[in-house]
Amino acid sequence: MAKIEKIDVLISSPGRNYVTIKIQTSDGIIGWGDATLNGRELSVASYISDHVAPLLIGLDPDRIEDIWQFLYRSVYWRRGPITMAAIGGIDLALWDIKGKSVNRPVYQLLGGAVREKILAYTHTVGWDLAELKDALDKNLARGFKALRVQSGVPGLDSVYGVSQGKKNYEPASRGASAQLEVWDSGKYLRHVPKIIEGARNHVGDDIELLHDAHHRLTPIQAAQLGKSLEPYGLFWLEDVTPGENQEALKLIRQHSTIPLAIGEVFNTIWDFKDLIINQQLDYVRCSVMHAGGISHTRRIFDLAALYGIKFGPHGPSDVSPITMAASLHVDLATPNLGIQEFMGYPEVVSEVFTHAYSLKDGYLHPGDASGLGVDYNEKVAAKFPYAPAYLPYARTFDGTVTDW
Repeated sequence: MAKIEKIDVLISSPGRNYVTIKIQTSDGIIGWGDATLNGRELSVASYISDHVAPLLIGLDPDRIEDIWQFLYRSVYWRRGPITMAAIGGIDLALWDIKGKSVNRPVYQLLGGAVREKILAYTHTVGWDLAELKDALDKNLARGFKALRVQSGVPGLDSVYGVSQGKKNYEPASRGASAQLEVWDSGKYLRHVPKIIEGARNHVGDDIELLHDAHHRLTPIQAAQLGKSLEPYGLFWLEDVTPGENQEALKLIRQHSTIPLAIGEVFNTIWDFKDLIINQQLDYVRCSVMHAGGISHTRRIFDLAALYGIKFGPHGPSDVSPITMAASLHVDLATPNLGIQEFMGYPEVVSEVFTHAYSLKDGYLHPGDASGLGVDYNEKVAAKFPYAPAYLPYARTFDGTVTDW
């Protein structure tokens, strides 16, 4: 019987920092996992190297569920993004090993495909409406049927999701400190309905549009936004209020029927439980890695299915292609999928992470390689050492720190 023989935690920075887990078994199989926590990468790396990896040496890699329970329940301090990213990364690597050991893609081990392909949305941004229309046209030409729409706001120099000067959007800045962004919810609330209306008029009724408020609004502001955007048929409105205030969604529901997507910063089924049972959201947004891996997120998605709620996994470029692949295997095998976020990656990332998943005409597929279908080139990765990088923070015009 094979045993876990060695665990390495590898940090590389091909455009941004990634924490990659390498688990090697006594029979020579290597499993790859992702444990990236953007802006706090070293904390997760230390958690795994110093506290998790030593506990796993000699264990049976086939016992994925038992290892998950052990890592979660055998410590007093549990939950939270660092712990769950670490557990999630280990879980992905073990599923990768499991698939490789039987020469099957992971989705086949999850019950097999329940769909032929996975609807994806990508980010579409423009500082003003004219720029946004150009971006919409480019992504429609790529075949996307669903587009997340973000724009600049008059009177603000920087806005979440948008870069001026037609640069690729990258929120994390290199260096020892975070950059400041000035925010004003009133300016945003007055402007964004015009942008969404312009986008809808430009693409017509058959293209799905999505928008992310990024946790920045009070409950009544979120209700106002939902009500103002109802005429434009959004697929969803995402993260309208800070995730900690779950009661806020009741107020929003009273004023708007716009579909709500919540939870990219949530880490466990317990974060979602009451929202799902009380039907205060329409789409579960957690990352397959940040919420404890394939083993745990499937439980969240199954609970959601009981209440007619779908899921749309977080898929930014600050999770590595390993997490993206894991999401796609779960997407393909789980009935209540809504949509998959696909921000995409710079070309340099593909030099480090080679993958079997594919994108065609706005749909994704994980591919049929064994395991997760992603390999990590350690030699190439060594050319891109870790570099400190932090997400921005925000203050209002009077200097008060607010939610970024």
